[in-house]
Amino acid sequence: MVIKSDPFARQLDFSFEEAHAIRTIWPVSKLVRTIRDVVEKEYADLWVEGEISNLRPAPSGYIYFTLKDADAQLPVVLFRSQARLLRFRPEDGLHVLVRGRVSVYEQRGQMQLVAETMEPVGAGSLQLAFEQLKEKLKAEGLFDQARKRPLPPFPRTVGIVTSPTGAVVRDFLNIVSRRHSGLNVLLCPVSVQGEFSAGEVEAALALLNGSGLADVIVIARGGGSLEDLAPFNSERVARAIVASRLPVVSAIGHETDFTIADFAADLRAPTPSAAAELITEAQHDIAEYLAQLSHRLERAARFQILQARQRLSRVPASRTESRMATMLHRLEQRLDDLGFRLENAVRQQIRSRQSSVAELSRAMMRHDPRQQLAHARGHFEVCRARLDRTLERTIEAGRARLGALDAQLNSLSPLRVLDRGYALVLDAQGVVVRSAQQVAPGDQVRTRLSDGSFTSRVTEIRKHGTANRE
Repeated sequence: MVIKSDPFARQLDFSFEEAHAIRTIWPVSKLVRTIRDVVEKEYADLWVEGEISNLRPAPSGYIYFTLKDADAQLPVVLFRSQARLLRFRPEDGLHVLVRGRVSVYEQRGQMQLVAETMEPVGAGSLQLAFEQLKEKLKAEGLFDQARKRPLPPFPRTVGIVTSPTGAVVRDFLNIVSRRHSGLNVLLCPVSVQGEFSAGEVEAALALLNGSGLADVIVIARGGGSLEDLAPFNSERVARAIVASRLPVVSAIGHETDFTIADFAADLRAPTPSAAAELITEAQHDIAEYLAQLSHRLERAARFQILQARQRLSRVPASRTESRMATMLHRLEQRLDDLGFRLENAVRQQIRSRQSSVAELSRAMMRHDPRQQLAHARGHFEVCRARLDRTLERTIEAGRARLGALDAQLNSLSPLRVLDRGYALVLDAQGVVVRSAQQVAPGDQVRTRLSDGSFTSRVTEIRKHGTANRE
């Protein structure tokens, strides 16, 4: 379009056309991929510091969590091959330093950090207090190896001081039941973190020593940050361990966690599960030696593998292989995402079905004939008890009435008359002689008295004061 209002354009015979705006339309997938390529190229290798939250290990071996600080948060994914190389177990609340590259997860359009390695950040003042207390107790001789006592090779009862609700006690009992079913385990429950934990552990040690039931004591808890392990870095717990009459095994945290309790105990186990294996292993010296060799071999192999990976990472790989590996990681991440969604849906269905089954069970119980039969049986028992009481009262009344009639009958018995000195005279046929005319001289009669009878013969009969003799 010519702008005619410009006089110079007519003189110079120039025409100026107005530029049209070009509108570019991006598909979502193409835009996300473009952003991802830019971000991955710009932030290919960097270190990020923050606190772990919302930790979710996946069945595939991947570890998902959120790295956050006071103002922002960033999703992080740690692939299976890198997760195997970690020397500690990530947990919520742990302050860490993560090395990796920034990428974008296309299915959610979400920026994330693909971690290559991770290490915990030092605890500052807590670490300084730990070192100072360690040096103090070491100078007093509390950590001397000469003071340590050997474990009994065949203990009958082991006392474990730990939380009753954690996974530590379950793992410990599982290993004991599998390796030595005859070993008794005496649980002394305590809180394993918090301001009251140290006092409870000290009291538990005193209780087990005074009971006389245990042969060895195990102090156990899972891993955690330096703040979580603070009770086992306290002076009162260390002195209680040293004062214990029984040998004490310290099984606190993971293999890389060291506490003051570990140095004061007679034996340190890398984990609570390892403590159970040490106690239940009769030939623990050989097993410990083999475990050390295996651990050294594993560490050496891991170091060699790590060095090989580092050398391999310095060799430029082809772009095709890199893109294939990246695509495989994204597909596995998407599979984990779908797996989480499927797991949540199955849980909801199970809860719904369980609710329906519970409602049907309650309805069946309300119409259960067994309950009606139990009610009828109870009513029958009450009626039978009432009938028994009525029969007892009737029998007692009849017995009293029979006694009265017996007394009345005895009072009318002719034998009572005989007791007063009278007698009964019976003829030879056993008929009572009531008149002198019923007998004649020479007849044989029997006379009945109160205490017996006798037989006699009639020699004389007298009537009205006269006698007739023969």
